[in-house]
Amino acid sequence: MTLVRIIFTYEFVTTDVFPESERSEDSIFDLNYITAAFIGEIYVIGFTTAIKITIDYVKNLRKTEELEKQSLKNELSLLKSQLQPHFFFNTLNNLYSLTLDKSDQAPETVVKLSEFMSYVIYQGNKRRVFLTDEIKYIQNYIDLERLRFGDRVHVDFSITGNIEDYKIPPLLLLQFVENSFKHGTGHELGNVILHIELEMVDSWLLFKTKNQKCNHQDESKGIGLKNTRRRLGLLFENNYDLKIQESETTYAVSLKIPLEENEKIRP
Repeated sequence: MTLVRIIFTYEFVTTDVFPESERSEDSIFDLNYITAAFIGEIYVIGFTTAIKITIDYVKNLRKTEELEKQSLKNELSLLKSQLQPHFFFNTLNNLYSLTLDKSDQAPETVVKLSEFMSYVIYQGNKRRVFLTDEIKYIQNYIDLERLRFGDRVHVDFSITGNIEDYKIPPLLLLQFVENSFKHGTGHELGNVILHIELEMVDSWLLFKTKNQKCNHQDESKGIGLKNTRRRLGLLFENNYDLKIQESETTYAVSLKIPLEENEKIRP
């Protein structure tokens, strides 16, 4: 490019180019002249290269953000798919038995199941939902599971703090509640108590579950928690705390995440 520029400039523009190079009159390919022309080309190439690198960086940054958003959607779809199909089948079978017995619980069960499925389908795709709606969704899940297990399973679900002014990523807490029922209600345990605590402290949500352990191990629990950790990382990066304490007889989960107030939520 330097040689082409020297020849074209000399032949078609002017013979008095780069006077600061103090080139000799007998040759346009004097070392000083070539050096001055080369340095000029370096300026141009350096400037245009910087522009290109900046453009590529911005494009890659946007692409990465889009991939992360898509990953979040995929993780959410995966979490929703992990809701055990037998939960719905058992609920429908119990509902069928209630209708045969003409139980007063049948209409209420239909309403709860309808609200539960509606929440998964329509609210699950949103970026944030009201914390009160998420709690209602969890409560519906608990009530439907109570119908399945009857008096053998008691759930101690406590809520403290102001929950009205915050939103939360949808379906984030259900995995832990589902694990408590799935792995802490085995028949060999007899009558059991599942402990679930939800507390708001300033803008932090503290969520805890604790249950007895069944003797059998299920690999799907590990897969579900792995996916949940992945989603927590995408949502909150390192700004969350998830602790799992496991003994021979008990299994406890403690989650701490920051929540945004309603008026701070982006549309």
